[in-house]
Amino acid sequence: MCGIAGAVSYTCPIEKDENAFLKMQKVLAPRGPDAMGTYREDHVMLVHTRLAVIDIADGKQPMCEATRDNLYTIVYNGELYNTEEIRQKLSALGYRFHGHSDTEVVLKAYMAWGDDCVREFNGIFAFAIWDKQRQSLFLARDRIGVKPLFYANTETHFLFGSEIKALLASEKIRPEIDLQGVSEVMLIGPGRTPGYGVFKGVSEIPPAHCARFDRDGFRMERYWELRDQPFTDSFPETVEKVHYLVTDAIMRQLTSDVPVCTFLSGGLDSSIISSVADRYFHQNGEQLHTFTVGYKNNDLYFKRSKFQPNSDSQFVGIMNDYLHAQNHLVELDTSELVSALYNAVEARDLPGMVDVDSSLLLFCKEIKKQGTVALSGECADEIFGGYPWYRDKTIRMTDGFPWAQSTAYRASFLQDELREKIDAEDYVYQKYADTVRRTHKIEGLSETESRMKEMMKLNLEWFMQTLLDRKDRMSMYNGLEVRVPFCDYRIAEYLYTVPWEYKDYKHYEKGLLREAVKDLLPEEILWRKKSPYPKTHNPAYLQAVRVELQKVLDNPNAPLFQIVKKSALEKLLTDDKQQPWYGQLMTTPQTIAYFVQLNYWLEKYAIHITV
Repeated sequence: MCGIAGAVSYTCPIEKDENAFLKMQKVLAPRGPDAMGTYREDHVMLVHTRLAVIDIADGKQPMCEATRDNLYTIVYNGELYNTEEIRQKLSALGYRFHGHSDTEVVLKAYMAWGDDCVREFNGIFAFAIWDKQRQSLFLARDRIGVKPLFYANTETHFLFGSEIKALLASEKIRPEIDLQGVSEVMLIGPGRTPGYGVFKGVSEIPPAHCARFDRDGFRMERYWELRDQPFTDSFPETVEKVHYLVTDAIMRQLTSDVPVCTFLSGGLDSSIISSVADRYFHQNGEQLHTFTVGYKNNDLYFKRSKFQPNSDSQFVGIMNDYLHAQNHLVELDTSELVSALYNAVEARDLPGMVDVDSSLLLFCKEIKKQGTVALSGECADEIFGGYPWYRDKTIRMTDGFPWAQSTAYRASFLQDELREKIDAEDYVYQKYADTVRRTHKIEGLSETESRMKEMMKLNLEWFMQTLLDRKDRMSMYNGLEVRVPFCDYRIAEYLYTVPWEYKDYKHYEKGLLREAVKDLLPEEILWRKKSPYPKTHNPAYLQAVRVELQKVLDNPNAPLFQIVKKSALEKLLTDDKQQPWYGQLMTTPQTIAYFVQLNYWLEKYAIHITV
């Protein structure tokens, strides 16, 4: 994986701002600590920071390919999982290859098929290709949206980058938010409206979109979306196909020229991935390394709940006995979690999922000491229907985002003048309603089946994107590539058409997935009730974030007060009501931490608020 950025201008000499564009490269260095490269000509500058994973010797970027009458140059962040299939197609067309990197395959696929090349790719990617003859920049992002790509179209320059910080480093974008930006961080955050960059003037190439910038301006189009179709497979056929798709996705993502490891929580999803990887490693005479995150003294304070009925530690032990792998426990302390809240903001460029972010950041930091590529189990819940809001009939049939039924509570923190300007309920509801409206469904579906299509669409476009943002930023902040096999678009395509009756096999969350992988796991893991991402249960965490928020309250010039009422924050500090902020993992301690992060973000990025 890598960091990419660049600038195009048809009116200003690129060399005039070359130092500013090199700053864009510098701030992306954590994403690619192994090498840096640049490409510049009259109207364009492309920069790249490389994390070497595939074809270490010949995969350097920016990568150029000359023909008799043209020159193509690519900066690429990602991984293709069908590289060899595409290479064979291109070889049949007469293309020859200098190395075995997927970067070269992507570049030559564009040369062969133009914009349609993206339809050939199975992978996670964001890239830009400069076509010298056309004086045109082509950009694209993977179908699911695993790899990020932001852009800004100013009066003089078109800018793009893997992270928002790269655009800000260009000095062409002012760190500013308007009323919509305030609405995002207060009403949607830590989620984010697809395609919106929160900072004024910053946008995002949405998942499954490609775009072109040239002298005629900027144009963008969607090249893939979930489409419903009549489902004719029997249940045994469905089980067989799910088994194939899941195991094939995992096997494809084990390809690497550097060490590969896996996350292991003892839950279903990470255990499936670790089991498939372990068998592959063992057959090849190698040992897989798995990594588990834990919290000091967590078992002392763990309390069963509807969402988390048991702790992970015993199940990690069961998997350790089952696998041939070597497991590494990374144990985090409360003070580390709180300190890393600030680093997590800098990694994400926005306030985020607080300790859920900071713990992952610290976890990835430790993994990086021993590996470069890791596989993780994110996104199975969105695709196979694992979350509580899929299963609770009352929640799933209620209008609105099921993980964020807290708009009125969120709005209560806004300064009075902002509450008068922002129709909070309408702002959130319209985004929900638009997504539901765009859900593709065949005719004749039952009410339940129709709603389940909407739920999957909502989860993939919204909740899952928050988790993918988190995964990318926290891992790449440490120069660690994390792959997510359940995000293989073939799995999403197929499961979108599978009826809920099949997914709900034995009336168990992800019942279909469990049946499909029953040969891969011990029984205790296979039928373990879903448990969310492990977090600290130590009451010291609540006390620690209260101290951090009190520091904000003690500063009369804290930028947070431009948006949030001080009295509401003071009440939050003493309120024992466990009001959810976002999903099942963010309640009162995390809400407190979110406001700590929000204040730090406003201060660190020197954000100007125009409302």
